[in-house]
Amino acid sequence: MRQRMLTAAALVSVGVLTLGGCGGDTDTDGAGPSPTAADFGCLTGEQTAKSVTFKDADGNEVAGYETGSGKTGVVLSHQSNNNVCSWVAGADELAEDGYRVLAVDSTGSEVPEIQGAVGRLRDDGAQKVLLMGASKGGTASLAAAAKVRPPVAAVVSLSGPGLYNGMDATAAIAGLTMPVLLVAAQDDGQFASDARELDELARKSKDEKLVIVSGGAHGNDILEQQPAVWKQVKAFLARYR
Repeated sequence: MRQRMLTAAALVSVGVLTLGGCGGDTDTDGAGPSPTAADFGCLTGEQTAKSVTFKDADGNEVAGYETGSGKTGVVLSHQSNNNVCSWVAGADELAEDGYRVLAVDSTGSEVPEIQGAVGRLRDDGAQKVLLMGASKGGTASLAAAAKVRPPVAAVVSLSGPGLYNGMDATAAIAGLTMPVLLVAAQDDGQFASDARELDELARKSKDEKLVIVSGGAHGNDILEQQPAVWKQVKAFLARYR
């Protein structure tokens, strides 16, 4: 059954985790190359040992941050003005919750990268895989969910636009049957409108939810500024692990 959930909570000025990035997506990928293959400019200490490379669905090498263990994997995809660093703290927390997590450092071929990341997690022991992405990463997660076989267990899109750089989440979501969670801020312009459109198109999802939160935060910033939403997202993931 499809459900709509509207959250009117006030913004919280300080988040529990540093999950955020600034601003919305544009038509170009502003993340640029990672400073180094080893630390992405943000990994420290033991984290650097979790810097990995894997092959995307087209055979190209992709870098990422893999952490945790367990039978359920989570692929995290970042927004255009960030890199893998925007998901490291979230990946570590999900790992503490018992997930095997791979945050992808995108080079601009998002859907094949996510397909490759799913394969990597399955090769490493994941029996179920969940997808979650911020902004363009949300669009990519929905588009990839239509292609990954066997299908992923659930998808979360944070401020994901319906269309981005040739990726069409509007076409993809119409055919998705797995649970989908769409999150957007009510004052985030077209991204909020796109979330509502995607909600209308998600007719086949057996457990689709739209969460519209207060304020104008975008992508990871929603989770940073509103910890209650991060808690809600984690509860959604836990239902399908």
